[in-house]
Amino acid sequence: MKTPISMLVLLLAFVPWTFAQGSALLSAIEALPPCALQCLTTSIAASPCELTNQTCICLDQTLQGNVEKCVLQSCTVKQGLTTKNTTMTLCDAPVRDKRTQFKVLNITLGTISAVLVALRIVYKLVITMSEIGWDDIFVVTTLIVGIPSTIITDRGTLPNGMGKDIWTLQFSQVTNFIEFFYVLEVLYFTQVALLKLGYLFFYQRIFPGKPVQLALKATIIFDILFGAAFTITAIFQCKPISYYWNSWDGEHTGKCVDINALGWANAAISIALDIWMIAIPLSQLVHLKLAWKKKVGVAMMFSVGTFVTVVSILRLQSLVHFAKSQNPTWDQWEVSLWSTIEINVGLICACMPAIRVVLVRLFPKVLGTTKATSNQYYQRYGSGKAMGHGANASSAGVSNHSRIGNGVITFTKTFDVQHSERRKDIDEVGLVELDDFSAKGKSGRNSIES
Repeated sequence: MKTPISMLVLLLAFVPWTFAQGSALLSAIEALPPCALQCLTTSIAASPCELTNQTCICLDQTLQGNVEKCVLQSCTVKQGLTTKNTTMTLCDAPVRDKRTQFKVLNITLGTISAVLVALRIVYKLVITMSEIGWDDIFVVTTLIVGIPSTIITDRGTLPNGMGKDIWTLQFSQVTNFIEFFYVLEVLYFTQVALLKLGYLFFYQRIFPGKPVQLALKATIIFDILFGAAFTITAIFQCKPISYYWNSWDGEHTGKCVDINALGWANAAISIALDIWMIAIPLSQLVHLKLAWKKKVGVAMMFSVGTFVTVVSILRLQSLVHFAKSQNPTWDQWEVSLWSTIEINVGLICACMPAIRVVLVRLFPKVLGTTKATSNQYYQRYGSGKAMGHGANASSAGVSNHSRIGNGVITFTKTFDVQHSERRKDIDEVGLVELDDFSAKGKSGRNSIES
């Protein structure tokens, strides 16, 4: 860390002239703790800079390093921060501040995800009057848990210094920041598990095969246990709990689990689970019979799901200094940023199949399918199951044919059924059609032997 601590040496050198030079330097010296002054007095002898050369002293990295090590060993955390703030100010170091860009991204993504989830639910309840599934419930629950995170980020962590260097803040702001960050951490672990449940229950609806259903049920159970374990551990990771946000100053007593290990373990398991959840629908693609427009929709859905995994991996590298940083308000900005992106993009991805159905209804000529259905079972038989999803059907033609021969009477009746509104145009489950249906009823004849 490049810290112009050595500027204090210059102040000491100017002590004989402070009354002639003005009150600024004298005020700075008076604000320094005794431990910092002692460190500077010890380190000045090894400095190659002239006592009056302010530029040399501010840029001398060796002197800065020596003074910084001494201050860390001899001073308290608060004394060290006071020293750092004074020297940075006197050397005219730029004040770093990344709060604005995070504020814009946080509000933008939070608004987009909320609008899409609301559109998904309103479309089902008002337009199609469809049943609300478990996937809808968990997507909405994720949003509900995510709204406090958006608010806390905007009104809690950012105003208390996230995106700024810790030494530019008041001590009370540092405590407030870590306390808000603790709440965000607990909410994040909960959101990750809930969001995955939304995906898993969606897969349950569109992939009816027994093997994949068993795999999905096992994954759901694992995800529930995974989310519960990390959420509870995050809540009680310190004893007392308040030690989480009070330990930074070294003036309180308590004990915490390895917070770094907790963050890494959650991220690693989450990424592995994401990869497994991507593999499940991909393994079913060989069973799908889709028009090319629907293939594009499915490809987009899974591609965005892959992007969520990529975001999780990018977030993983931001955990390198997590919980071990001496400048948490600056270093944990990146962790918070990627966590916000991950959850909101995940919600947007979860709503894509439903939004695709809405767009097909609004722009049928552009996004609708070009043929009635690719499923021969529905085309030939017009089963009650196919017609039972809000579709209006009419018989376009009926033809009867009978034949007698070799003591066997065979009667064949064929119906041509037209659907004015098919399930795939009103429900995201219709995005996928399985070959399992076409295996049924391969024969179009009912035979009576006499």
